[in-house]
Amino acid sequence: MTRSLSFLLLMMFAVTGLQAAERSSIGTAAASYVTLAREEIFDGVIEAVHQSTVAAQTSGRVTDVLFDVDDHVTRNDILIQLRDTEQRARLTKAESGLREARARHVQVRDDFRRKQKLYKEQAISKSELERAEAALKTAVAAVDAAQAQIDEAREQLEHTVIRAPYSGIVVERLIEAGESVQPGMQLMTGLSLEKLRVSTQIPERLIETVRSWRTARVLLPGPAAEPVQVDGITVSPRADRVAHTFEVRVPLPDATPGLYPGMSIKVAVTTGEVKRLLIPAAAIVHRSEVTGVYVVRGQEVIFRQVRAGREYGGDRREVLAGLADGEHVALDPVQAAIALKEQQAGSGK
Repeated sequence: MTRSLSFLLLMMFAVTGLQAAERSSIGTAAASYVTLAREEIFDGVIEAVHQSTVAAQTSGRVTDVLFDVDDHVTRNDILIQLRDTEQRARLTKAESGLREARARHVQVRDDFRRKQKLYKEQAISKSELERAEAALKTAVAAVDAAQAQIDEAREQLEHTVIRAPYSGIVVERLIEAGESVQPGMQLMTGLSLEKLRVSTQIPERLIETVRSWRTARVLLPGPAAEPVQVDGITVSPRADRVAHTFEVRVPLPDATPGLYPGMSIKVAVTTGEVKRLLIPAAAIVHRSEVTGVYVVRGQEVIFRQVRAGREYGGDRREVLAGLADGEHVALDPVQAAIALKEQQAGSGK
């Protein structure tokens, strides 16, 4: 009987020791305060960086409109063609005027050179030489003026072809084939999808801290989407007198998928620094409606209810309440739960 009791006690101590060893092998991480950006979240609207309306720079009648609303265009594509009969006639006339001016210049130049020789031979007076020199200067100026007229005529001819200033899509067409246009008349509006930004309004009370930090995170839609960190945001130098807010523009990386002008989006703007208590996100478990962690103290495992905040970096999560700095939490909640049950069984609870 005594031997049986001794053997039973020995086995109990062995099992208890084994369970303690198992609890001591649980991987843990210490909760610690980390200095992070303090942020405030605002609603924003996505807009195109390049958005403009092309206007006529010469007069004429529209012969062709080659693109319509929602069409994709490439930089330098011809959007609209104007009738160019008048502009070509002006160019032809200007070219003729340049030929005449050059011929006159050659004639006056040769006459000036001849009179220079005669003046050296004292065959003509100085005033006659000066008149020849003045005529030469006038001829040179006439050539320059004729060349300027050609440049202007060529430019007007080029303006009969309206081209896309950048690649993008057409969002509005304001002209039809057959209509007459005058300089300054708006013809077509387009925008580029290559460069986008978020525009948001920031209250006056925060503007100085926003200016000093100039960083923000764009919270992309979708549960699996990672926020986009942006440095170098632009803050408007003046406030809206009615709303008492400042416009802040947050540039988006090129080719960010799923974003289009006009969409609403959230922006987390940095307004300072704050210390947050972080633990590995994998340490947090959910039991029905209770969120908690397994706290490990030496050989003891305790389930502790906590209030969790948002994730940081995808693998860490803030603890708002229920945990202290330096406390160790189990990295494997399943292993910790098993150890806790064994611990409770061993203590008779």
